Amino acid sequence: MANIRPTHPVPCATTVTRLKSHRDRMVSRLMKTIDAEHAWYRALSAQDRSWVGLVAQASIDAFIAWCQDKHSPATSAHEIFAVAPAELTRTVSLHQTLLLVKSGVDVIEQEAAVISAPGKAHELHDAVLRYSREFAFTTAEVYARAAEMRGSWDARLEALVVDSLVRGDAGAAVRSRAAALGWRDQGATVCVAAGIDAPLSETRVREVRGALRQAAPESLATFHADRMILLLSGLERFDAAVTALLPALRAGAVVVGPQVDSLGGVPRSIRAANAGLDAVAAWPGAPRPVAADDLLPERLLVGDPEARETLLATAYEPVKRSGRDALATLTTYLELGRSLEGAARELFVHPNTVRYRLAKITDSCGWDPSDPREAYVLQHALALGRLAAATAQE
Repeated sequence: MANIRPTHPVPCATTVTRLKSHRDRMVSRLMKTIDAEHAWYRALSAQDRSWVGLVAQASIDAFIAWCQDKHSPATSAHEIFAVAPAELTRTVSLHQTLLLVKSGVDVIEQEAAVISAPGKAHELHDAVLRYSREFAFTTAEVYARAAEMRGSWDARLEALVVDSLVRGDAGAAVRSRAAALGWRDQGATVCVAAGIDAPLSETRVREVRGALRQAAPESLATFHADRMILLLSGLERFDAAVTALLPALRAGAVVVGPQVDSLGGVPRSIRAANAGLDAVAAWPGAPRPVAADDLLPERLLVGDPEARETLLATAYEPVKRSGRDALATLTTYLELGRSLEGAARELFVHPNTVRYRLAKITDSCGWDPSDPREAYVLQHALALGRLAAATAQE
């Protein structure tokens, strides 16, 4: 048995003929209606308004063609939107497009009495309602597919931007791509490197991205086999934002890189966070999240050159500038297991003198020798300083 194509009600031949002759009048009236009723249309650029006009004309033409053949399916919105660039779906929202459809329906209904054959206005009315319903469904599909494609493209572009920053590239091309993703490059930025305890599903990636968008007004992310690299910007304080991310990051280690002022400094924050994630296993008691600069000794063990430079600049050099007594006191105090009395006897001074010098050391470098963890950091700084001094003498 031959396939029977479905049919739809169409106006009579006389109405269709009149519909064709009134085509230009309907297009003109539709564009005037759109301009009068929709402020968002008037705010578009001249180029975008012309594209909207072409889409409106194409929709009228498609309706007329549909009315001429009761076996013809409603022209797909994909075909009608093909007269305009895909970027139009970014400029004109789905809601706005459906308002255009409604305006078209209103115009045809207002013209029905003039266009239709005598006593046949109801046929045109029924046809336009049927057609507009089908067109609205396919329009929604166009926007859904555009959003899906845009989401996939944005995710790939986002990964490209972050991976470029991981490699240390913060040049003009990378800044331009970041701007295309809405990155304004204003204010401070930090990198968060988080370990991955299992392969990431699409659902898990969406969960992380959703939490990231809520935590920071500007954010970027990329996902690798063993870690995710997250960039947060646009905040005055990042501790609360990072804490809010922890449930989405699950059980892996979380290391926060140093705060930087612009996209150009982001590679430094990424390097520190990545090195910290590589080294955090060496500190069983590390908090979660942990700052990359709190992992300087561990980063030193995995061969991070920036950790070496940071320890020398922020720990050893300030103590050295405090004077020979400060350096000798710190060295002796640490070598004797952080004993005030033992250091005092070794240095032939009163324990209060040792206590005073240690307080001055804390003021100069920010690390407290009396704290076990911070003493560990200072021990590495002293060792690096001695190695640097020995190298300089050679």
